[in-house]
Amino acid sequence: MSDILSTSVSGLLAFQRALDITSNNVSNVATPGYSVENVNFTPQPGQATAIGYIGSGVQVQSITRSYDELLAGQVRSSQSGYSRFNSYATQASQIDNMLSSSSTGLTASLQAFVNALHTVANSPASTAQRQVLLSQAQGLAQQMQNYTSQLSTYGAGIESQIGASVAQINTLSTGIASLNGQIAAGLASTGQTPNSLMDQRDKMIDQLSQYVTVNTTTQADGSLNVYIGSGQPLVIGNTSQALTAFQDPYNAARHDIGIVNGSSTADVTSEISGGALGGLLAVRSQVLQPVQNTLGQFSVGLANIVNQAQQAGMDLTGAAGKPMFAVGPVLTAPASSNTGLATIAVTRTDLASLTADDYTLGRTGGAWQLTDRTTGQVVPMTGTGTAADPFNAVGVSIVVGGGAAVNGDRFVIQPTGGAAAGLSVLLTSPTQFAAASSIQTNAAAANTGTGAVSSSIVTDPSTWVAGSYKIAFTSATQYQVTDSTNTVIGTGNYTSGTPITFNGGSVTLTGAPATGDAFIVGAASSSSVGDNSNAFALVDALSAAKMNGGTTSLSNVANNLVSQVGVQTQQAQSNASAQKSVNQSAVDTRNNLSGVNLDEEAAKLVQYQQAYSACAQLIQTSNTMFNSLISAIHG
Repeated sequence: MSDILSTSVSGLLAFQRALDITSNNVSNVATPGYSVENVNFTPQPGQATAIGYIGSGVQVQSITRSYDELLAGQVRSSQSGYSRFNSYATQASQIDNMLSSSSTGLTASLQAFVNALHTVANSPASTAQRQVLLSQAQGLAQQMQNYTSQLSTYGAGIESQIGASVAQINTLSTGIASLNGQIAAGLASTGQTPNSLMDQRDKMIDQLSQYVTVNTTTQADGSLNVYIGSGQPLVIGNTSQALTAFQDPYNAARHDIGIVNGSSTADVTSEISGGALGGLLAVRSQVLQPVQNTLGQFSVGLANIVNQAQQAGMDLTGAAGKPMFAVGPVLTAPASSNTGLATIAVTRTDLASLTADDYTLGRTGGAWQLTDRTTGQVVPMTGTGTAADPFNAVGVSIVVGGGAAVNGDRFVIQPTGGAAAGLSVLLTSPTQFAAASSIQTNAAAANTGTGAVSSSIVTDPSTWVAGSYKIAFTSATQYQVTDSTNTVIGTGNYTSGTPITFNGGSVTLTGAPATGDAFIVGAASSSSVGDNSNAFALVDALSAAKMNGGTTSLSNVANNLVSQVGVQTQQAQSNASAQKSVNQSAVDTRNNLSGVNLDEEAAKLVQYQQAYSACAQLIQTSNTMFNSLISAIHG
């Protein structure tokens, strides 16, 4: 029955509860993840009378928290993006600093070697300058080995952080699943949401977004399903699925990411893109591995170009030049899942076709197939894979041996991955540098023109056949080249200063030869050790487009690598800075809704205090009226 006492008591109790909530809000003003709570009042059912319904007071319908799922999603998305770019930039900057150092960087080390080579070319008989060149060559080789060691250290650090991130994700997912169970049970038993538990769960999901991209869906029982990456379920209700960092099937030191489902593990490495874990995986595949491979490609190019020049020249003692550099071999590894007995042997064959990519040789449908691991594209091969007829592709030769192969067997091939670690100098004496050309050209005594020999060098030792050759001018502007059997092996139009090439050799003439003039090409004499033709030819070769399909020089490979890593690092740093601002804005917007505002709470405190006091005064009035009534009855 509605009366002044009961309605006042209902108000007293309701505003006491409101004061309790306000007190709790103020107490948690500095609590991370706390969402301000609000008291929702509703009038109690009125009492029907002849003159109408009379109110019976007030009651607290619910206590809800100020929370918006859309704002929470924006915070998590921006946090995931910031963590990814920040993690990426932190790791990439170490590699960038290593390669771009003004004293020990890649281009600086190469330039020091080229400068020493120039000096020897200008003073080919100087043993002291030759010693400097040899020291610079050793320093360059040592620098490449140092790079490999540093990259290995960075890689080990990344793998350690991947493992730690996976462990933290599992801890958080287990906690979220546990809170899901508690929230569902609390909602089912009371019909009201346990706000503090929901705040704890949201805080854990926010922390999870630092490691990986997070998406959530709300269930009818109050639980949240959590999905990571591109939609992989991590928490469903009160059950969580564990992530695992398992060994790469080709490299035990490297880890991939999987989701454990019962007795099976699904590889989701390629699906993880956000958060610190996504950043670590990205920098490993986009910076660390490509840098290692490109340094290997650079080492192979250096050794190939210099050793070819050495083979074409003559050293200070008059002996044929010997190789200056050695490099590490092609790296191969079978998949741990292979069941067949096949083995492979891979060697490099062509510098121009060699790339910095890794490849997978897999057995499919009874045939071998080569796939680029960077692009995922199938690479055409020639040959049959036998020792007599190897597979040939991308600058390597592949021989398949051993026992029978089984469909599904796979091998990873890294044409350049191990080259830099094995770069070393083979020459032991400064006299062994072949600055002089192994051939020389002399004008015939009967020549009447003004033609003169500028240089004569072997440009391709693999096709050069030692012997005697004659360049005879059939007119002032035309020539023909004959070998020792007077067989014509080349003809052309003469232009002063333009090389005349034949059989892997190159002779440059200047001036104006007359009709009938001739020039004899043959082996250089021991008195030509002071010649510098081969040294200058090597300088030119180092800046010639001999790599990446004949489009890139060795120096450009170095410059492009340093520039590319620098750009990747700067972009990641810029993106991290921008994403941090976006995240801070999202956090501020959410806090404006969910955070405790002391001014608002102070206003509510005054309002609830006054209402409480008024209800107490009404109770007092009710008591006075009751006492007055009793007194009147008893007279």
